[in-house]
Amino acid sequence: MSRKLLPLSITAALMGGTALADAPNVAVDIAPVHSLVARVMDGVGTPDLIVAPGASPHEYNLRPSEAAALQEADLVFWMGEDLTPWMENAIDTLADGATVTSMLEADGTVLLDFRENALFEAHDHGDEDGHDDHAEDKDHDDHDHGDDHDHEDHAKEDGHDHDEHDHDDHAKDDDHDHEEHADHDGHDDHDDHDHEDHAEEDGHDHDDHEEHDHDDHAKDDHDDHDDHGHEGHAHGDHDPHAWLSPANAETWLNVIAAQLSAADPENAGTYFANAAAARDEMAALSAEVAETLDPVRGGSFIVFHDAYQYFEDAFDFPASGAISIGDASDPSPARIAEIQGRIRDEGIDCVLAEPQFDPGIVESVMGGVEAKTSVIDPLGSNLEPGVDLYPNVIRSLAKSLAECL
Repeated sequence: MSRKLLPLSITAALMGGTALADAPNVAVDIAPVHSLVARVMDGVGTPDLIVAPGASPHEYNLRPSEAAALQEADLVFWMGEDLTPWMENAIDTLADGATVTSMLEADGTVLLDFRENALFEAHDHGDEDGHDDHAEDKDHDDHDHGDDHDHEDHAKEDGHDHDEHDHDDHAKDDDHDHEEHADHDGHDDHDDHDHEDHAEEDGHDHDDHEEHDHDDHAKDDHDDHDDHGHEGHAHGDHDPHAWLSPANAETWLNVIAAQLSAADPENAGTYFANAAAARDEMAALSAEVAETLDPVRGGSFIVFHDAYQYFEDAFDFPASGAISIGDASDPSPARIAEIQGRIRDEGIDCVLAEPQFDPGIVESVMGGVEAKTSVIDPLGSNLEPGVDLYPNVIRSLAKSLAECL
């Protein structure tokens, strides 16, 4: 009597189920990086996303399910404290036994300087900085992303001073203490403004720039540094929006595969095969985006906040200015006046808003000036999280720019 073979689709499903059961628990901070991790884990498991779609990663209040994901994680991938300063305490408190990887510190990551000015000149993106120099500056010689490393060493021995990167000066003005972000149940206890109800109701945690108001800060700073309007805020030396460089994404695919393989050697072959396929897809994506942008090269545009210089640099498509600096804090009146002047004087074609932030700021900038407006989204808030989100974010940026210009 011959044995009946199961159809390949059923066999694959059964094998996939077994792999899922054995897959490590993985938590990732933002949707684009989550997409890269999901691509590498495809067929083995699914990572958990920490920052809900539609929320700003610069400030966020964990939901119970997100705190639980961190607590159960074997591996954590996050951009780093320059983007999500609040998350460092959450990781220390909830994921102290996990292997933690900061993408901004990964070997081979190309970093661009943080820009303060409201107005940009062509290719005004600061000096490119590979990770090796960055690692030396931050005392990360012993921080090997290809091997397991525990987070206590990362947090305590890597030379990072959280106070230099987070928004402590601003937090003191707002009674918003990031040190208390992760308590015993994974929540921030924000006495002056509770984000929890808002986050549970619509998955957005962007404060609407009303409860967490920067007006007093802008007024205090106005007299001394109108050009920046932001001296009281601390931030890192480098722009943290590095995922918008497809070249960085290619580098990170290998980093992700290495970390997953160290934690789960049985599936190492799948992880590295997925990473290799994804790198090929990334090269095709870059060619596609360049083709989309070619017809509108030379067009001028203003962005809501300075999050796009990695994209600008990758595709040689520079912005003319940003309403807010890279941490998305509210701009000073003087900065808004600079942007309005450039729109009027240089005939800016397009001003781009973002779904994560208060549209009233863009409306105030547009008052009395003429330019087309559109929405651009560096996080893919309206896209389904998962394998396809990262390439669709890059495509969407190019499409939005081309249509607006």
